[in-house]
Amino acid sequence: MQIGLVGLGRMGANMSRRLENGGHKVTVFDLNPENVKKLVADGAEGASSLEDLVKKLPKPRTVWVMVPAGKATETTVQALASFMEDGDAIIDGGNSFYKDDIRRAAELKKRGIDYLDAGTSGGVWGLQRGYCLMVGADEAAFKRIEPIFSTLSPGIGTIERTPGREKMGGTSEKGYLRTGPPGSGHFVKMVHNGIEYGVMQAYAEGFDIMVNKNTTDLPEDERFDLNVADIAELWRRGSVVGSWLLDLTAMALVENPDLSDFSGSVADSGEGRWTINAAIEEAVSCEVLASALFTRFRSRKDNTFAEKVLSAMRYKFGGHVERPSGN
Repeated sequence: MQIGLVGLGRMGANMSRRLENGGHKVTVFDLNPENVKKLVADGAEGASSLEDLVKKLPKPRTVWVMVPAGKATETTVQALASFMEDGDAIIDGGNSFYKDDIRRAAELKKRGIDYLDAGTSGGVWGLQRGYCLMVGADEAAFKRIEPIFSTLSPGIGTIERTPGREKMGGTSEKGYLRTGPPGSGHFVKMVHNGIEYGVMQAYAEGFDIMVNKNTTDLPEDERFDLNVADIAELWRRGSVVGSWLLDLTAMALVENPDLSDFSGSVADSGEGRWTINAAIEEAVSCEVLASALFTRFRSRKDNTFAEKVLSAMRYKFGGHVERPSGN
């Protein structure tokens, strides 16, 4: 197939390369011309503008958008749609809010343009490993574009098949899935990222407990100087807590055992908040995911006002001196 790709950041650029390696023709555009030049050198066709990109694609056209969620996505989708025609398709592969996808799909459907939302997981490793794709789309549009999803996804690979899965069929064990109508792909990806927050926080807290087992606050015979890099590697071998996130943790600890290269400040990209909001709308409990999100907020401040209030109360009722010297 021939497809257009807008947004050549780390993921978008590697997606273009993976598609080219898989035999597809990719026409690319980015606001930074240097990014376009790099992909042209790798075999892609360059475009000078969104309009130029659309003109270079055969009908029915398909354009994959990989730009930051929010205003950038909205502006790009609307601009592309102004140049497209009945039967064309736009895929949003970013981390858009699923309700925005539902709205866009309804708006574009009136003009005969298919809108697909593709929750994309794989990060900077996607070129080699492939991308897990959660796609919200009308069934006919999904089927037409399925060769693209198939190439971007990991395929069955070397992962052991789930017992009985061969009787069920479908594409999920290949790493891509039509999750339902437009909006459902990014909804599933939103929850995926919310879970990711929780899993990451569990690992982080566990390693923190192990590192602090050597603190002088403990009796000497209860202190353990644990090599957490070795333990991370150990857990990768047969443990029930093994995962790709643990693999990445083990890599980081080998490269920088005390993680001194990292500030400890952790951003959140929106999906965690949206997941908590969805849980509130559905009256579903999600204590772990909410706690993980709030911990990310906490990581960005050395001392919160809440901690100052706690310190003040402890001083007032118990005389615990935790005030800065000189005060």
